[in-house]
Amino acid sequence: MRYTQPQLLEHLASSYVLGTLQGGARRRFERLRADRVDIQTLVTLWEVRLGELALAIPPQEPSANVWPAIAARTQGPKAQLAPLSPPAWLGWLLPAGFGFGGLAVGVMAACALFFLAPTLFVSSEQIAMRSGERLPPSYVGLLTDALGNGKVLVSSLRQGKTITVKIIGPISAPPSGQMVLWAYPSDGPPFVVGTVPTKGSAVSSLPNTSEKLFSKVSKLSITIETETAPTGPHGPVLFSGNCAKLW
Repeated sequence: MRYTQPQLLEHLASSYVLGTLQGGARRRFERLRADRVDIQTLVTLWEVRLGELALAIPPQEPSANVWPAIAARTQGPKAQLAPLSPPAWLGWLLPAGFGFGGLAVGVMAACALFFLAPTLFVSSEQIAMRSGERLPPSYVGLLTDALGNGKVLVSSLRQGKTITVKIIGPISAPPSGQMVLWAYPSDGPPFVVGTVPTKGSAVSSLPNTSEKLFSKVSKLSITIETETAPTGPHGPVLFSGNCAKLW
């Protein structure tokens, strides 16, 4: 199999992150990922886009007649439903004050809301992924250190006006100054994209759409600058990488 088609690589990367890529196919993809920066970028992008579902439904204690009513409907009017004990994997929830009945009701309510109104829990991009659609067109950059280790992932929707900077490798805070992200267009001087955190991720506003700003940008870099509003990359370069179009 030739791993050159963008649609194939995107499918493999999404399956890898979701955990549905198994066996020999997963091992081959992991070897390929270790050798190719573009695949590392795709995998990290999927990890950023997906995230985890957070069920924010507070637990509720069911009334005393819930379980007898269930027993009467499923096993006859004289059936007795034995008290339910929580499975072992829920043991860590009990010290926090969650009763098993309340937890069950909360989970059922959360599941109902998830199917009726999925956008309360997941983004439109996650829903598109689950329905088999591709990720929306984006500009993406993977910045590495001098040894080629991935350190910073930059992504922005093609028509969006924000950019996300995510730290994917350990970074030490500079002793002075700030880390600044620069873009290098082919027809002009480099311009500031935003500042870079030392951990986690940060979202910055852009003065225009990504299409307007990055359509002619092929290179990104991060430098240490002592000025509050630097006009050019004068400090030492910490990380650099390419700016790629994903569509």
